[in-house]
Amino acid sequence: MVVMIAGGGIGGLSLAVALARQGLTSVVIEQAAAIDEVGAGIQIGPNATRVLRGWGLGEALDRVAVTPVAAEVRDAATGRLLVANRLGPAAQGRWGDSYLTITRAALQGLLLAAAQTSGRVEIRLGHSVIGATSDGGRAGAALSNGETLSGEALIGCDGLHSVMQGAVLTASPPRFTRQTAWRGLARMPTEGETRVQVWTGPSRHFVRYPVGPGLVNMVGVVEARADEVESWTAMGQGADLAAAFADWPEPVRATIAAVDRPWRSALHDRAPLTCWSRGRISLLGDAAHPMLPFLAQGAAMAIEDAEVLARLLGAGGAVDAALAAYEHARLPRTAKVQAWASRNATLFHLPPLVSTGVFGAARLLDRVRSVEPEARFDWLYGWTP
Repeated sequence: MVVMIAGGGIGGLSLAVALARQGLTSVVIEQAAAIDEVGAGIQIGPNATRVLRGWGLGEALDRVAVTPVAAEVRDAATGRLLVANRLGPAAQGRWGDSYLTITRAALQGLLLAAAQTSGRVEIRLGHSVIGATSDGGRAGAALSNGETLSGEALIGCDGLHSVMQGAVLTASPPRFTRQTAWRGLARMPTEGETRVQVWTGPSRHFVRYPVGPGLVNMVGVVEARADEVESWTAMGQGADLAAAFADWPEPVRATIAAVDRPWRSALHDRAPLTCWSRGRISLLGDAAHPMLPFLAQGAAMAIEDAEVLARLLGAGGAVDAALAAYEHARLPRTAKVQAWASRNATLFHLPPLVSTGVFGAARLLDRVRSVEPEARFDWLYGWTP
């Protein structure tokens, strides 16, 4: 079996690695001249970490990733701790694997190396899939250089602006969420930096966490009226970023001051799709279920997708039935994650008094139910394929 994969990002490479683990061959078609991830940091929940370990990447992952001991949400106006969730050994004990932070480049590098050394993955650079067909028990991919490839299945891993989506259903443009995200890597001391921090405030919030020695990832999100470009590579002005958070707590301002070059882009998403498979064609990751970054699960969902799809294709049954089963298994879960991420977009931008009340009510409910705050994430991080 040959599976064609449109897109060589984290989702596409994850699928290639997962298929290779099942003994299947794939061709990754990537429009860039080189697979060179841009962007800043990424969080990997235990639900995705256990999949990566299952692919044999555990030791390499532990060498380059950071294991934070907690995730906390603080009110930017007062510095008050609103909620804290234990990670580190507590995550390992509760969910069976680690919660990690890492640079996107490092994660993509691990996946690329695993794909290249598997002996089952061909990577074709400098071309994109511009058309797709599914007939006669085969899938076809029309490439931008005029070539046509054929295989048993074609999976679109081509992101938010997926061309492949149009081969499955009537594609609609992504919706602007009226939010702009600043991303960057701050070079600053990280000794004692062991937490993921979210600072909340009216109409904006700020996230920071270590991703390596002397390296802290930052994401600043500001509500905006004007629709802007959606791109990982669009550069912003450091002065504009600093001005957006000028009156925020010192850890926020110090992180911004240490960023060499911030990226700036508008945040877009889509409503959950009703389907993402047709015949021998299907979608994966952001092409199927783009989501806001406020649950830190975009990459994790693509990794989960890859493992489920590879297992179903590796079972040896009919390909179109496997793709339909994959959609049936994944659509409800990814839709729930999309909804939680959108909810957090509101939760992180509440006025201080409202925010204090909402988080206080959640803590009270936990005490009444005699559950730990981490329990609300059991459905997410406790997932196993």
